[in-house]
Amino acid sequence: MRFPPSFLDEIRTRLPVSDVVGRRVKLKKQGREFAGLSPFNPEKTPSFFVNDQKGFYHCFSSGKHGDVFDFLMETEGLPFGEAVERLASMAGLSLPEVTPEASAREERRRTLHEVLALAATHFAETLQGRSGAKARGYLSDRGLGPATQKRFRLGYGAGERFHLKEALGKAGVGVPDMVETGLLVSGEGIAVPYDRFRDRVMFPITDLKGRVVGFGGRALEKDVQAKYLNSPETPLFHKGSLLYNGFEARAAVHKGARLITVEGYVDVIAMVEAGFEGAVAPLGTALTEDQLQLLWRMADEPTLLFDGDKAGRRAAFRAIDIALPHLKPGKSLVFGALPEGQDPDDLIRRSGRDAMEDVLGRSEPLAAMLWARETESINLDTPERRAALEARLAELVSAIADESVRRHYRQDLNERMRRLLSPAPAAGVWSGGRPRQGQGQGRGKPFAAPPLAPKGGDLARTSAIAGGASVMPRNEALLLFCLLNHPWLMDETGEEIAALPFANADAGRLCQATLEAHMLADGEVDLPPLPADVEGVATRVRALANPRMDWPAYPDTGREDVRLWWRQRTALHLKAYALSRELRDAEQQLGDDPSEANFAWLRDVRERLSAAEGTEALVEGFGAASGRSSARSI
Repeated sequence: MRFPPSFLDEIRTRLPVSDVVGRRVKLKKQGREFAGLSPFNPEKTPSFFVNDQKGFYHCFSSGKHGDVFDFLMETEGLPFGEAVERLASMAGLSLPEVTPEASAREERRRTLHEVLALAATHFAETLQGRSGAKARGYLSDRGLGPATQKRFRLGYGAGERFHLKEALGKAGVGVPDMVETGLLVSGEGIAVPYDRFRDRVMFPITDLKGRVVGFGGRALEKDVQAKYLNSPETPLFHKGSLLYNGFEARAAVHKGARLITVEGYVDVIAMVEAGFEGAVAPLGTALTEDQLQLLWRMADEPTLLFDGDKAGRRAAFRAIDIALPHLKPGKSLVFGALPEGQDPDDLIRRSGRDAMEDVLGRSEPLAAMLWARETESINLDTPERRAALEARLAELVSAIADESVRRHYRQDLNERMRRLLSPAPAAGVWSGGRPRQGQGQGRGKPFAAPPLAPKGGDLARTSAIAGGASVMPRNEALLLFCLLNHPWLMDETGEEIAALPFANADAGRLCQATLEAHMLADGEVDLPPLPADVEGVATRVRALANPRMDWPAYPDTGREDVRLWWRQRTALHLKAYALSRELRDAEQQLGDDPSEANFAWLRDVRERLSAAEGTEALVEGFGAASGRSSARSI
């Protein structure tokens, strides 16, 4: 349901952030704000602040920031719609009116939910009754005892043709309702509607609010047409948009459980009973886009755990194609592979929880699975075949909509391609300063290793990789110098500033202290005095600024010039920081595998790092806001 902005604003007006947050966090008044311990990270010193006037909270320990809706979604794992409903109730507001037709549909849905709840109760009672003995025996053989049956509301659809129909009829449920919920089979050529689920173990399927919307039934006889039978598509049941155990798993994941997707109902139950409470399953079909989006609402990197057979591997590969277009920064998939011929239920029953932990511990990221799929049994003995693989990889990467993720996938696959096609290192190849013996004997002269640092030790002095305990990188100091002189930047880009990474530990401490001081200032132009433990760092920062070269960061600079300078400097800083991390990876990879490809990677990173360090942005008109008529270089 789409909520009008005016309705959301009314909720914000009626509910101060401190009232909503105070139900979960013990808050203490500090000036015009409230402070408390972070609900997101364990801590002893409060770093969580609430400002009712500005209508937001900010957690310095985690970087989380938002309003009352964000807080409920973050702390209770609720989707936006449920958060709005909860807060509207707290505010004493009725949900927005809808059209008569929509109201009628919503009332009809409530009726159908009630019918399905009655059916779930009937199936559960039948399982525990005299006619459920065969079903109880089947479940017992699978290790699903009475406690498990009750926990998952398992049931039994009796073999009689009208068993459910008659029971619900006595409870006042009409045949049209039973037909519309998919409990009865009807249609042309069927004179009398009859029970859909007969002689089957029943698995209730719920939506993410915990309401029964359909069923899955497992046949007890071998000669039936369908071993598993799901409810048909109904106003409540859409197979491709639901996950078995999704309601319970969402709550478990919010408390820290790992989100794991398996293939079947019994597999989910086996996983949960073994302690993996974030287990879910699609409803007998391959993973759909809607189900993928549900997974990502619960966790950033859910694990897909497929059966250890060819069908399971094919399902994993299909999931890659579904996921690629929708990848976002931080949103991906992890893949686990079970032993050949086993599903999760088999593995846990035979080998226990530790065996499953071992499988999950060997999970692979999506990029690795994509590479494995494309290079499986491939022949690259001709230039044309190698070119074909490159073209195929380029085509797959182009399907990724997010530009940043697409770029990193291209880099990752290019590097894997270089490694695949690189010749084996010859004897005596450099490895951390000593020749590596016993490799490639008799294959010719070793290739020369490039120098390990730029000429004159420039790399060691770059702002990107200066150590946290060493001298503060100049660019980090300049960013903080600008922030101290222009605290209004924190009002405009506070979240981005809180997320800035710093190589130097003192720089990071000063940034956090500046943000906290600005929040306590509550709109004042100047910052209050900084804590004594960071004031010395601020003094060092001020000493590094050059009035001629770094004038945009000084106090008397016009705001437009400051904004432009800040955007450019932060962009360069983030680029250099990312390159520094890639440099460490390249150096480590070279130490593990001193191949030509890894030397080339190291050279490439160094060149890009050098270019980033030397970048100076020239912008036409820069300086006009500060009374400077000519363009300036920064």
